[in-house]
Amino acid sequence: MYKYLLVSGLLLACSSAKNNQDYTQYVNPLIGTAPATTLSAEAHGHGSENNAQVIPEVTYPFGMTNWTAQTYADETKCKAPYYYTDSLIQGFRGSHWLSGSCVQDYGSMTIMPISGELKWGAEERASRFSHNEERASAEKYSVHLADHDIDVEMTATLRTGLLRVKFNRTGAAHFIVQPNSDEGQGFVEINAEKNEIVGFNPVHRIYQGWGEEAGFKGYFVAQFSRSFSASGTFSEQSVFENENRVSDKANLGAYLSFDAENGEVVEVRIGTSFTSIEAARKNLEAETADLRFDEAVENLKSEWNRLLGSVEVNGGSEKDKVKFYTAMYHSFLQPRLYTDVEGTYPKFGGSGEMGRMEGNYYDDFSMWDTYRASLPLFTLLKPESDADMMKSILLKAEQGGWLPIFPCWNSYTSAMIGDHAVPALADAYGKGLIEISDKDYAYLLKNAFELPETEEEYKQGKGRRALDSYIEYGYIPLEDEVMDSFHKREQVSRTLEYAFDDFALAQIAQKKGDEINAEKLRQRALNYRNVFSPADSTVRGKYADGHFTEEYDKLSRQSYITEGTPYQYTWYVPQDMAGLMQAMGGQEAFNANLDRFHALGQYWHGNEPGHQIPFLYNFSGEPWKTQALVGEIMKNEYDDTVGGLSGNDDAGQMSAWYVFAAMGFYPVTPSVPEYVISGPRFDEVKMHFPNGKTLQIKAKGVSEGRHYIASMRINGEKVSRNYLKHEELIAGGEIEFEMSKEPNKEWGTASKDWPHSLSQN
Repeated sequence: MYKYLLVSGLLLACSSAKNNQDYTQYVNPLIGTAPATTLSAEAHGHGSENNAQVIPEVTYPFGMTNWTAQTYADETKCKAPYYYTDSLIQGFRGSHWLSGSCVQDYGSMTIMPISGELKWGAEERASRFSHNEERASAEKYSVHLADHDIDVEMTATLRTGLLRVKFNRTGAAHFIVQPNSDEGQGFVEINAEKNEIVGFNPVHRIYQGWGEEAGFKGYFVAQFSRSFSASGTFSEQSVFENENRVSDKANLGAYLSFDAENGEVVEVRIGTSFTSIEAARKNLEAETADLRFDEAVENLKSEWNRLLGSVEVNGGSEKDKVKFYTAMYHSFLQPRLYTDVEGTYPKFGGSGEMGRMEGNYYDDFSMWDTYRASLPLFTLLKPESDADMMKSILLKAEQGGWLPIFPCWNSYTSAMIGDHAVPALADAYGKGLIEISDKDYAYLLKNAFELPETEEEYKQGKGRRALDSYIEYGYIPLEDEVMDSFHKREQVSRTLEYAFDDFALAQIAQKKGDEINAEKLRQRALNYRNVFSPADSTVRGKYADGHFTEEYDKLSRQSYITEGTPYQYTWYVPQDMAGLMQAMGGQEAFNANLDRFHALGQYWHGNEPGHQIPFLYNFSGEPWKTQALVGEIMKNEYDDTVGGLSGNDDAGQMSAWYVFAAMGFYPVTPSVPEYVISGPRFDEVKMHFPNGKTLQIKAKGVSEGRHYIASMRINGEKVSRNYLKHEELIAGGEIEFEMSKEPNKEWGTASKDWPHSLSQN
């Protein structure tokens, strides 16, 4: 069945990145798979918020399907397929889990090898395992199943998974294959002549349109390297011997049985697709024909090394490198590829139609999170991929009629608040990665100025939530409880986020020459003022008649704030820190307020709305505080242990924050092509860009405790501003920081050296 080719010397030579370094040795996918043990997680985390929700997945960057050990069987919201604290493995899963999230897996399938008696239920067939016999890397996962005495290795290509299974007992052995449908749907069929099992798992929506079919399925084709003596299907407690297909029953699946020899190895190749079984088979053939398991491992290792090697870090400890390169690995897992090798993909919005295109179509955008740092990181290191992602979002708007808010499982969701596809698009547009046609631009304006004509469209997740109130009042009053949304109320947070989205859209309007809408949107970007209470120097809930809520505690969670406190959300004005400073009474009052915020332990790194806060001293003349604070967060909120991520990684945003912080700068205001400086945490950082340019960042002495910036030179020229421009980064060259153990309270402090603010620029 398989044709094997020897791995060529050329391929082996390409398996490592620049300078033949192996960066994958620093990647530990088990980091974050246990509850967070960091300081702010213990102080502020609640339930699933206190877990990074990452899994030890084997996948290509942005791969269609991610392969992981399974310790939890269902596709349930906020339940990842794997947790380090679990003691039993139920199988090996082709997963579409949104890494680091609190959503649900979908369209997944699981395969489990067992020995002895035939057992097909997930809990019955599960095996004990030891973490001492578990190995996870970017290119391969392996484990020993103690109860079955079976060794399993797993690797992947872009759209397929490969397993190598060694049976260490002579006697009865079986493979169990299941689509993981929670709805009692799905299909499997055995083709004994081809040693093959095919199937699918229908995808269903959550949030808006909860429970409805999403219009496509997760398809798979599993091919085995040997023949079998018996086979059948099952559902719940019933087994159907010699019946080769079953559909639309609870907990359905198929099994293949044979007599194993001690030490016998069986290989399994699994192709996946979102369009059809035939497409899954074509994906499998295109990516694994003539491919040996070890060769696939080397290919995947090479792919990760090419990506990880785009940033070389020197100096610092081995632990620092593990934290950095594992963060890079976590940053490039999603969005996921949806197109097959022939360009087919399911059209957006649940129509059930299939499309065909050249290029890559992506989905699973955790947009409330990733527009902040994850997608901006792609604009630097994977600009072509980011461009395809933005084109995918615009294609979704065209196919569904509205720009999506939080597109996952290829559907409208409005899962979180805000309209953050806008700043993601504005960031790529402003950096010259994409064009936005007049037709595209119309969809962005539509989200900002219109609501759907029908209630049904609105309930399906199209359009901004509570836009009518926002336009009428300049904020969302407490009377509008935003009931047609998964996140109800949260009026103040919505107001703040819409104000930023309006600013980002104004950037697009300005570049397109639409001065009228640019000015309207710039004015709306100041709406944060309407929920700011000068008496409290924080944001606060507000009624339609203009008075603030009487019940108020800035240090505790409130219904009008999303996943946090009023004090934490006060600082979410990335477009106009100068204006917020003025509202607080000026520079001195702003800094005193920000100092109190940190002294009270209010900073919660485990949730994304605060990720810009550590960098805000650059906007207020005290950048040395940012330099110290960022270093403390990197030390206290990230570790190289299984509990070493501060909260939900949310498709890589938590990890992307660390990558930027380690390099020494952060995109506080996506849509403005600037990065706020915090200072590198390695003595040397080399960034290799796809345009062929290399940027060398030097910070001699950082690894010896010199964490404050004394001065900065760009290509030899002394520079006092405390931000970097996108164009000067990708042009390559050299940025040299002179570092000190004591803060320089003169560098970067003058207002002319501060980053962009709407009220100041």
